[in-house]
Amino acid sequence: MASSPFHLAWFLQGSSIQAWGAPFSGNISEEWMNASMFVDLARNIERAGFDYLLLEDSIYVGQNWQNSRDIFLKNGMSIPRQEPTVIATLMAQATSRLGIVPTLSTFAYHPYLVARIVGTLDQISGGRGGWNMVTGSSDFAAQNFGMDALPPHDKRYEMAHEFIDVVKQLWGTWDADAIIANRTSGVLIDPSKVRTIDFKGQYYASRGPLNSGPAPQGSPVIAQAGGSGPGRAIAAKHADTIVAAPKGIDGMKEYRDDVRRLMASYGRDPDSCKVLYLLSPIVAATREEAQIRAQRRRIDAETNLDVRLAQFGWITNLDLSGVDLDAPVGELTTNGHQSSLAVFLKRAGNKTLREAMVSYSTSGGCMDLVGTPDDVAAQMGEIMQEVGGDGFLFSLGDVSRRSVAEITDGLVPALQQRGLVRTGYAHQHLRDTLLEF
Repeated sequence: MASSPFHLAWFLQGSSIQAWGAPFSGNISEEWMNASMFVDLARNIERAGFDYLLLEDSIYVGQNWQNSRDIFLKNGMSIPRQEPTVIATLMAQATSRLGIVPTLSTFAYHPYLVARIVGTLDQISGGRGGWNMVTGSSDFAAQNFGMDALPPHDKRYEMAHEFIDVVKQLWGTWDADAIIANRTSGVLIDPSKVRTIDFKGQYYASRGPLNSGPAPQGSPVIAQAGGSGPGRAIAAKHADTIVAAPKGIDGMKEYRDDVRRLMASYGRDPDSCKVLYLLSPIVAATREEAQIRAQRRRIDAETNLDVRLAQFGWITNLDLSGVDLDAPVGELTTNGHQSSLAVFLKRAGNKTLREAMVSYSTSGGCMDLVGTPDDVAAQMGEIMQEVGGDGFLFSLGDVSRRSVAEITDGLVPALQQRGLVRTGYAHQHLRDTLLEF
């Protein structure tokens, strides 16, 4: 058993239509516009004591299969997607303790706009706002904003360091007690507690101050998925929580140790940033049912391999439609999501592309966990004790009210009974919730 509780969060792969065509997904294809399922998700994981909900996002329609959008549109693959900050406000309204962390891309938003949007979310949620910082990974997305392509991968992260610096400085343009509301003097805001930043860097410029006022947390929480070398560096320097996807115990330990080493090199306390590992468990009432579901997942991947390859291409900015499925994977490079490609290639080894993609797309994330709530809870405790911290992010490919309940009403109580996760919130602000243990 782990010596202390660990953290739980939810990685929602975009808002809009989820698990269309899957069992128990209800009428999501007709009801997706009103976001009710996502509001229900937020309420349910708050009831289960989760730290935060992260809304992953993309701002393009996939075209990474036969240079066509058809397979993405016909199968509803990451499309349609609504603006995550709008959905975030609905989730914030429906909850009182859960952190709400939408994704905003550094190539698509200006630092001032990010600081203002996330600062406002922090205000209206009472200090529960966050920003999932991404640099973008698709040239199709770049073309929606008038660019021919995204800058090279390492250049994007170089730019992101400066971007985050501007955002943080803008959050700091207001002192927490700047609004004095002195009715005797008739002064609302103390001018001495609001300042410009007059930032002029290599890539960005902003005068400031923010016109939206101070954020309850001062600096809202920053989340980042740092997998590549530059990604790890930016996560270690700036992130308050990290989305991590290394495979296996050894990979998880190596990742956490490396990021904590980098944090110390930046003069940060490694315990101030929580590394959460992606997990897609299969939880069922019996072991037999769980194994049957795992087998169905594998059969579905084998039967619909083109869909799995297209989805992988959407993530990595690669079109694999012309590659021999029964030849070894070989070398692949991308200017897109390099950490996802690196994980895939490491797992692939000498497998054929067909074998490697079936294995990759049926993986349970960092670890393959299949079983009853008690089985999976026990394994999660053993993993966290071995790795050392800090928790897990659930990322389900079949998000529905039923699959959510299997986690919140099945797995989480089993974790709570073992003392592995919280049974209630001790803090209002997301940052304090993360730092609770």
